[in-house]
Amino acid sequence: MTTFAPPPAPVQEDGARHRAAPSSDGGLASRAGRLFTGAPEDPRWARPALWAILVLATALYAWNLSSITGNTFYDAAVYSGTKSWKAFFFGALDSGSFITVDKPPFALWVMGLSARAFGYGTWQLTLPMVAVGTGSVALLYRLVKRDFGAVAATVSALVLTLTPITVAITRDTNPDPVLVFLMLLGAAALLKAVRTGRPMPLVWSGVAIGFAFNTKMMQAYVVLPAFFLVYLWAANASLGRRVRNLAVGTVALVVSSAWWMVVVDLIPASSRPYIGGSTDNTVWDLVIGYNGFGRIFGASSSVGSQGNGASFGGEAGLYRLFNDIMGGQISWLIPFAAVALVAGLVLRGRAPRTDARRAALMLWGGWFVLHYLTFALAEGTFHPYYVTAMAPGVAALAGAGGVMLYNAFREGSAVKWGWVLPTAVAASSVWAVVLLQRVSGSGTLYTVAEVVAGVAGAASVTGLLVARFTKRQRLMGVAALAAVVALLAGPAAYSASAATSGTNGTNPTAGPSTGGMGGMGGGGGQRPSGSDGGPGTNSGEAPSGTGDAQEMGEPPSNSGGSTNGDDSTQSGTTESGTTKSGTSESGTADGRTGGGMGGDTQVSSAMITYLKKNQDGATWLVAVATDQTASSIILESGQPVISMGGWSGSDDAMTLAKLKSLVKAGKLHYIVVGDSGQGSSNSEISTWVKANGTAVSDYSGLYRLDASDVG
Repeated sequence: MTTFAPPPAPVQEDGARHRAAPSSDGGLASRAGRLFTGAPEDPRWARPALWAILVLATALYAWNLSSITGNTFYDAAVYSGTKSWKAFFFGALDSGSFITVDKPPFALWVMGLSARAFGYGTWQLTLPMVAVGTGSVALLYRLVKRDFGAVAATVSALVLTLTPITVAITRDTNPDPVLVFLMLLGAAALLKAVRTGRPMPLVWSGVAIGFAFNTKMMQAYVVLPAFFLVYLWAANASLGRRVRNLAVGTVALVVSSAWWMVVVDLIPASSRPYIGGSTDNTVWDLVIGYNGFGRIFGASSSVGSQGNGASFGGEAGLYRLFNDIMGGQISWLIPFAAVALVAGLVLRGRAPRTDARRAALMLWGGWFVLHYLTFALAEGTFHPYYVTAMAPGVAALAGAGGVMLYNAFREGSAVKWGWVLPTAVAASSVWAVVLLQRVSGSGTLYTVAEVVAGVAGAASVTGLLVARFTKRQRLMGVAALAAVVALLAGPAAYSASAATSGTNGTNPTAGPSTGGMGGMGGGGGQRPSGSDGGPGTNSGEAPSGTGDAQEMGEPPSNSGGSTNGDDSTQSGTTESGTTKSGTSESGTADGRTGGGMGGDTQVSSAMITYLKKNQDGATWLVAVATDQTASSIILESGQPVISMGGWSGSDDAMTLAKLKSLVKAGKLHYIVVGDSGQGSSNSEISTWVKANGTAVSDYSGLYRLDASDVG
């Protein structure tokens, strides 16, 4: 007979004072009071501590919003979506809907609705990111508290808040914060399904992951093996019901994931934008190629089999997340989380199959391990900020596993548990000092953090051992608090740096640069001011390098986040295309656009002014080679711009026949071409334009085409 375990009783913290349970009338005032004071069974400090953490998270994510640099690629798509509902639905880069960005549009929809409601600008785009970032902290707190108590939940929420890469990416317009929030919603529904055995929570879990898929495609599915395993093993239902419920949940997952893809692919290609990043103009190809197996095996369907972009986070391998680039972003608590996971599962080894705490440990452990292996071993394009998706798993294990280790240490039921907690704290404290040693000399903040981590770590380990043998419970509690300080001093320093730097952009990271393509920021370049009627007003600065959305396999010229202002291209990379705003060129060292149809060409503010004066009723202001160039012109001019070749210029979005059709219909008059071609169709277009168009002498590479030029 199957044994079902009842839900765990609320965890009571030793020495904590609890409020007497009020005689609740269930009224609105009572529910509002609980929102701010917590449940009657909670310790008095629990809800104030949660609110303090949420305020801290909001401050870190929203500090000095006007200085936040968004990702121009996504910013341009959001702006275009505010001008056209068609562009909004498809996630098109331009309001004329010529080509889409290379991700599904859900995050763009979130930012776009904010921009439509409040106007286009920096805070309007970043406000949803701050909201979902803080929401993720609150949601993780709730999930951990249910199974492990207020102490574990508080630690988990604080760890997630202070994860450096999470602070950096939340202060940006990349889709990752939305992805993390949706995945946590999926986890919340899954754990409810495990407890109740009912199918509807599992359906909602599938829907949440489906929306996450429509945010960043296959990355949303990394957690699915853990979700399936946890439900199949631990759900409070018979095996037959578990299998049936999983089937129902899977249907919900497939429908919520595939609906946008199916709708888009069913629309005739002539009636929708080209799917950026695909090789055959379908979303399906984008799913399984560039945003799917290409990320894992380095075989992006649009750029061949090279592991392009791996240098952003260092070479693939199990050590990747500990290297000089990635270590300071995510690795601080990985040793502690690993020990806590193993020890926690051992401690729950004889619990019933439906034990809620073991199920939660399996979920968070699977979340952590699956993400770690995926990011560490991925041969395709890899950026440091991807690992923010792993942060909830690390944070939950640090809080829940840490409390379990502490209780086992305090009870002392077995000699072996007397050493596990001090060993885990010592190992993680030493690793924190090593990470801070790597950036010694980068500033007083990191020196102070190094001293605090070392001293607090030593004090914690010593205090734990002394308390263990002297049975002094108060000293044990103080030592545990010192451990929290030791393990979070380094992440706090990095997070403070990320919050005050104001230079995120396309490849955001936290803390000082430690070599490679890491470091704070994503490249230079002033976001256009909007002085010519464009959307740049009150929009801060924008990047000119590359980021996740801009990964067409072409390494960037200035996207690594080097903080030394070096605009030179990295060896072996291709120069990325940007506009030149007024006084200084952004992007490559010489301000040229990328290769392909628009290579070797400067696109200046003066050229944009000329194009606007001579647009002559055309739908598109100009056609250029790449998304980088197009997005910057869109933001400066406020007009739709055609990106003929997608991010790297390798997409077959523009053909000669299509170009002739647009010119003949009066929808396009100007095109930027260069001396270098990339791909046969691009070379064909360049040759035809030079032979039939009229060169604009003041602007190298710019040609005018009219209907009379089309034979």
